Amino acid sequence: MSKIVIENASEHTQVLLRTAILSQIERLQASLERSRARLEDFQQKYRKELSQITAEDLEGGDLEYVEWAGEAELLRRLEDDLRRLKELEIAHR
Repeated sequence: MSKIVIENASEHTQVLLRTAILSQIERLQASLERSRARLEDFQQKYRKELSQITAEDLEGGDLEYVEWAGEAELLRRLEDDLRRLKELEIAHR
């Protein structure tokens, strides 16, 4: 777990920081929903997982494979970022 320590900050500054973190969490959650929907579209279209397919199997070839793989990587990063923010602890001094 990561920890942010706020020293000599006004109550207003503390509220701003918490609000910024909560806003980022909401944006990440919305991005996750969009990314999951895009991945679901690929999986429904081809009835396979990315790991079970090659670019030659796709109608769009290499471009579609890169899009699918890129979306899968984006989802992984979004999930990681969201987890890190949710685990964040804010301390005041």
